[in-house]
Amino acid sequence: MQTLVLSPESRYIAGAVLLTIVGIEFGGWFMTRIVGGKVAMTPFQKSFARAGHAHAGVLVTLGLVTLVLADAAALDGVLGWLARAGTPAAAALISAGFFFSSMGRGEVTKPNKLIWLVWLGALSLGVGVVTLGLGLLTTS
Repeated sequence: MQTLVLSPESRYIAGAVLLTIVGIEFGGWFMTRIVGGKVAMTPFQKSFARAGHAHAGVLVTLGLVTLVLADAAALDGVLGWLARAGTPAAAALISAGFFFSSMGRGEVTKPNKLIWLVWLGALSLGVGVVTLGLGLLTTS
Protein backbone atom coordinates (compact mmCIF):
# COMPACT_ATOMS: atom_id res chain seq x y z
CA MET A 1 0.00 0.00 0.00
CA GLN A 2 1.25 3.43 -0.93
CA THR A 3 1.55 6.11 1.76
CA LEU A 4 0.24 9.58 1.03
CA VAL A 5 2.89 12.20 1.68
CA LEU A 6 1.84 15.83 1.81
CA SER A 7 4.11 18.71 0.93
CA PRO A 8 5.10 20.90 3.89
CA GLU A 9 2.82 23.66 2.53
CA SER A 10 -0.20 21.36 2.34
CA ARG A 11 0.52 19.83 5.76
CA TYR A 12 0.71 23.28 7.36
CA ILE A 13 -2.52 24.50 5.75
CA ALA A 14 -4.32 21.21 6.51
CA GLY A 15 -3.37 21.45 10.18
CA ALA A 16 -4.65 25.01 10.42
CA VAL A 17 -7.85 24.19 8.52
CA LEU A 18 -8.59 21.16 10.71
CA LEU A 19 -8.37 23.37 13.80
CA THR A 20 -11.08 25.65 12.38
CA ILE A 21 -13.55 22.77 12.60
CA VAL A 22 -13.92 23.49 16.32
CA GLY A 23 -15.24 26.93 15.36
CA ILE A 24 -17.64 25.36 12.88
CA GLU A 25 -18.84 23.03 15.65
CA PHE A 26 -19.48 26.03 17.87
CA GLY A 27 -21.43 27.55 14.98
CA GLY A 28 -23.57 24.42 14.82
CA TRP A 29 -24.33 24.68 18.52
CA PHE A 30 -25.20 28.35 18.05
CA MET A 31 -27.48 27.42 15.14
CA THR A 32 -29.42 25.07 17.47
CA ARG A 33 -29.95 28.02 19.81
CA ILE A 34 -31.21 30.17 16.92
CA VAL A 35 -33.58 27.48 15.65
CA GLY A 36 -34.76 26.84 19.21
CA GLY A 37 -35.75 30.50 19.57
CA LYS A 38 -33.16 31.25 22.27
CA VAL A 39 -31.45 33.91 20.16
CA ALA A 40 -33.58 36.73 18.79
CA MET A 41 -32.91 37.27 15.09
CA THR A 42 -34.79 38.56 12.11
CA PRO A 43 -35.59 36.10 9.31
CA PHE A 44 -32.85 37.80 7.27
CA GLN A 45 -30.28 37.26 10.03
CA LYS A 46 -31.32 33.62 10.44
CA SER A 47 -30.87 32.97 6.73
CA PHE A 48 -27.43 34.60 6.72
CA ALA A 49 -26.41 32.60 9.82
CA ARG A 50 -27.43 29.40 8.02
CA ALA A 51 -25.57 30.45 4.88
CA GLY A 52 -22.42 31.33 6.82
CA HIS A 53 -22.42 28.04 8.71
CA ALA A 54 -23.12 25.95 5.60
CA HIS A 55 -20.45 27.67 3.51
CA ALA A 56 -17.89 27.18 6.28
CA GLY A 57 -18.47 23.43 6.48
CA VAL A 58 -18.55 22.77 2.75
CA LEU A 59 -15.62 24.98 1.83
CA VAL A 60 -13.39 23.68 4.64
CA THR A 61 -14.01 20.15 3.38
CA LEU A 62 -13.32 21.18 -0.21
CA GLY A 63 -10.22 23.05 0.98
CA LEU A 64 -8.77 19.85 2.44
CA VAL A 65 -9.38 18.01 -0.84
CA THR A 66 -7.68 20.77 -2.84
CA LEU A 67 -4.50 20.33 -0.78
CA VAL A 68 -4.15 16.71 -1.85
CA LEU A 69 -4.91 17.59 -5.47
CA ALA A 70 -2.38 20.44 -5.50
CA ASP A 71 0.27 18.00 -4.29
CA ALA A 72 -0.81 15.47 -6.93
CA ALA A 73 -0.31 18.14 -9.59
CA ALA A 74 3.07 19.05 -8.04
CA LEU A 75 2.13 22.72 -8.03
CA ASP A 76 4.71 24.96 -6.41
CA GLY A 77 5.58 28.63 -6.14
CA VAL A 78 2.86 31.25 -6.42
CA LEU A 79 0.54 28.95 -8.37
CA GLY A 80 0.93 26.28 -5.70
CA TRP A 81 0.02 28.71 -2.94
CA LEU A 82 -2.98 30.04 -4.89
CA ALA A 83 -4.24 26.50 -5.50
CA ARG A 84 -3.72 25.48 -1.87
CA ALA A 85 -4.88 28.59 -0.05
CA GLY A 86 -7.70 29.86 -2.29
CA THR A 87 -10.45 27.57 -1.03
CA PRO A 88 -9.57 27.65 2.70
CA ALA A 89 -9.36 31.45 2.51
CA ALA A 90 -12.74 31.49 0.78
CA ALA A 91 -14.21 29.43 3.63
CA ALA A 92 -13.12 32.06 6.13
CA LEU A 93 -14.02 35.09 4.01
CA ILE A 94 -17.44 33.96 2.78
CA SER A 95 -18.54 32.76 6.21
CA ALA A 96 -17.28 35.95 7.87
CA GLY A 97 -19.10 37.97 5.23
CA PHE A 98 -22.42 36.32 5.98
CA PHE A 99 -22.00 36.58 9.75
CA PHE A 100 -20.58 40.10 10.01
CA SER A 101 -22.80 41.67 7.36
CA SER A 102 -25.92 40.56 9.21
CA MET A 103 -24.89 41.72 12.68
CA GLY A 104 -26.74 44.42 14.48
CA ARG A 105 -29.49 45.09 16.94
CA GLY A 106 -33.11 45.69 16.18
CA GLU A 107 -34.77 44.95 12.87
CA VAL A 108 -31.81 44.10 10.66
CA THR A 109 -33.28 43.27 7.26
CA LYS A 110 -30.40 43.74 4.82
CA PRO A 111 -26.63 43.26 4.81
CA ASN A 112 -24.31 46.00 5.96
CA LYS A 113 -21.12 47.07 4.18
CA LEU A 114 -19.20 43.97 5.29
CA ILE A 115 -21.01 41.99 2.58
CA TRP A 116 -17.91 42.72 0.47
CA LEU A 117 -16.22 39.86 2.38
CA VAL A 118 -18.55 37.40 0.62
CA TRP A 119 -17.47 38.71 -2.78
CA LEU A 120 -13.80 38.71 -1.83
CA GLY A 121 -14.23 35.09 -0.71
CA ALA A 122 -15.92 34.23 -3.99
CA LEU A 123 -12.94 35.70 -5.84
CA SER A 124 -10.54 33.70 -3.66
CA LEU A 125 -12.50 30.51 -4.35
CA GLY A 126 -12.54 31.16 -8.09
CA VAL A 127 -8.82 31.89 -8.27
CA GLY A 128 -7.99 28.86 -6.17
CA VAL A 129 -10.07 26.29 -8.05
CA VAL A 130 -9.22 27.65 -11.51
CA THR A 131 -5.51 27.60 -10.67
CA LEU A 132 -5.81 24.05 -9.34
CA GLY A 133 -7.97 22.88 -12.23
CA LEU A 134 -5.58 24.23 -14.84
CA GLY A 135 -2.64 22.81 -12.91
CA LEU A 136 -4.22 19.36 -12.90
CA LEU A 137 -5.05 19.57 -16.62
CA THR A 138 -1.56 20.67 -17.63
CA THR A 139 0.58 18.48 -15.38
CA SER A 140 2.25 15.49 -16.93
